[in-house]
Amino acid sequence: MYTDLFLYFLFSSFALLASLMVISLSNAVHSVLFLILVFCNIAGLLLLLGAEFLSFMLLIVYVGAIAVLFLFVVMMLNIKKTSTTLSFFSIGPIGIITFSILFNQLLGVFNDFDTFGLKQKDLIWISWITEHNNLTNIQAVGKVFYTKYSFLFILSGLILLVAMLGAIILTMHQRTDVKKQKIELQLNRNFGGSVKFINLRK
Repeated sequence: MYTDLFLYFLFSSFALLASLMVISLSNAVHSVLFLILVFCNIAGLLLLLGAEFLSFMLLIVYVGAIAVLFLFVVMMLNIKKTSTTLSFFSIGPIGIITFSILFNQLLGVFNDFDTFGLKQKDLIWISWITEHNNLTNIQAVGKVFYTKYSFLFILSGLILLVAMLGAIILTMHQRTDVKKQKIELQLNRNFGGSVKFINLRK
């Protein structure tokens, strides 16, 4: 009874702190990593609410595909940290307006939502004999994915793998000051002039 409430506050606090770190960090790679942490905490909240399908879809689609591609795009762009100073009067009014709108929305949500009413007071009778034969959402979606749409599921994974490898190859920086072995020049070398005989005077 109290475990669900504890996990709810734990996931909510971690999601709030990670979202604040996303907008406060200057390094774009660290911001994307904290964004992945936000998605994982939201998936835990959805799992607590009983929405297993939305929870695992959030992990598969957003964390497994979109956030990873965001990370590789940021690494590929190689954004440098700029030392630009912005005054409060240039960005302050926009921030105050945005904060007031979001704070008003949060107050509307908390007024209609009873957090402490989530705990269960009355016992609910569950017949596990009938529940044993029923399919859950994850089992039903998994049967459809891996039977009827298995080829499309594997093909989408292959496309994401090719995109990930392409981003890795594009982010590799070739250094010009490193001496490397050139195989094509060694194979095309004339072996006739590689050994010379010199007559030394006695």
